[in-house]
Amino acid sequence: MDKPNVLLICVDQWPGTLMGAAGHPCILTPTLDQLCENGVRFSRAYSAHPTCVPARRTLMTGTTARTHGDRVYDESLPMPDVPTLAQCFRDAGYQAYAVGKLHVNPQRNRIGFDDVLVNEEGRHHWGLLADDYELFLADQGYAGQEKIHGMCNNEYTVRPWHLPEYCHETNWTVREMCRFIKRRDPTRPAFWYMSFNYPHPPIVPLQCYLDMYREIDVDSPVIGDWAQDVEQLPYALRPTRSRGERLTDTEVRMARQGFYAQCTHIDHQMRLVIGMLREEGLLDDTIVMFVCDHGDMLGDHRQWAKRIFLEKSAHIPFILVPTAAYERVGHHVTDDRLAELRDVMPTLLDLCGIPIPETVEGMSLVGDHRREYLYGEHSDGAHANRMVHDGRHKLIYYPAGNHVHLFDLEQDPTEEHNVADDPAYAEVRARLIGWLIENLYGGDEAWARDGDLVGIPEPAFSERPNRGLSSQRGWRFM
Repeated sequence: MDKPNVLLICVDQWPGTLMGAAGHPCILTPTLDQLCENGVRFSRAYSAHPTCVPARRTLMTGTTARTHGDRVYDESLPMPDVPTLAQCFRDAGYQAYAVGKLHVNPQRNRIGFDDVLVNEEGRHHWGLLADDYELFLADQGYAGQEKIHGMCNNEYTVRPWHLPEYCHETNWTVREMCRFIKRRDPTRPAFWYMSFNYPHPPIVPLQCYLDMYREIDVDSPVIGDWAQDVEQLPYALRPTRSRGERLTDTEVRMARQGFYAQCTHIDHQMRLVIGMLREEGLLDDTIVMFVCDHGDMLGDHRQWAKRIFLEKSAHIPFILVPTAAYERVGHHVTDDRLAELRDVMPTLLDLCGIPIPETVEGMSLVGDHRREYLYGEHSDGAHANRMVHDGRHKLIYYPAGNHVHLFDLEQDPTEEHNVADDPAYAEVRARLIGWLIENLYGGDEAWARDGDLVGIPEPAFSERPNRGLSSQRGWRFM
């Protein structure tokens, strides 16, 4: 076997700053920090479509939303008719297996993998009446009890995990991935995809990890000067702000503690997979990559969840660990190039000597290739927001009301000061707006006129009741 194995790890809703290696003051991520030492951490990596479905379509196809067809989060869309990352590995003779969240339609679509053990977070409304994790719980005598902790999939209330530790979704994902590795065909290289549902809410960490963070002085949210007056916020930011309006300071602290606890749980469990690779004699010949679909605002600027292009939502962890030879990649490297999820596919195929399909729109991060800027898009209509990032300056555009935010991330990494109207940044603003206008399509062209942005009228914001408790699940009577 002369081809390296590949282990691609994807987490859900993990901000790029939540790593010790990224300088975070209190998060505990010893495994990720060691992975960074053994390879490259891309410090300017982003999700260009920061919600689950659009981001994962980009990850698995190497294409932008303009090509794969979703910039709004549409669970009903079938996968686009382009080669997938898994299929490219299989066509090259690899065995390809996945465990965890795929978030595709239909939910049992293997998208090129030989086999997939799926955990789709109880999305029975899309036709899958029991995913593989639910079948496991039934075998253990806990049928239908996946979500009876009462916490919600898109809310920030917290309580400890309610079932035995071995039944936690994170533990199940790791255990089943270790089983796939153990049962591999030793005559062929392998591509393994381990996809966690956490730290995405519900926030239900194991009690031991929750206790750990009660002993740590967890950092408080950052509130920019531009975010103080809710009446001045762009329309697209009002819903993500209103989600956390009812949270007290204590509840915000608890949400961040619980979220960090779920991150550390994943970090520690990843060690079992690395240990399995080592004990099977595979670790030195395996490429490891760690990425995330998008981040979570976690109260910064009084925003929660994702869908927007502020750093906590769009900036993601992105780590590449080569084989032990370290050829072409190196170790102890921090790379500040603009990277994006569509770069995962060409990078991994390049490292494995597999042809990159012509449909791929990302770039291999092996070598010195650089993009001049990165364009991001999410949502349509009044909720739309767009991003242009040149590596230092980030312009975020909200067409409803024609709002422009501009941040100098070198001087202001936490985005506390909007310099869009600062004369010192006039040239930067004009340059980034020019790139933004060049990328408008699908009706967005109406937002620009005579080389400048005009936007669309801003509707009055009306608070909507949260009748579904942000996608709460019920008992599963199996």
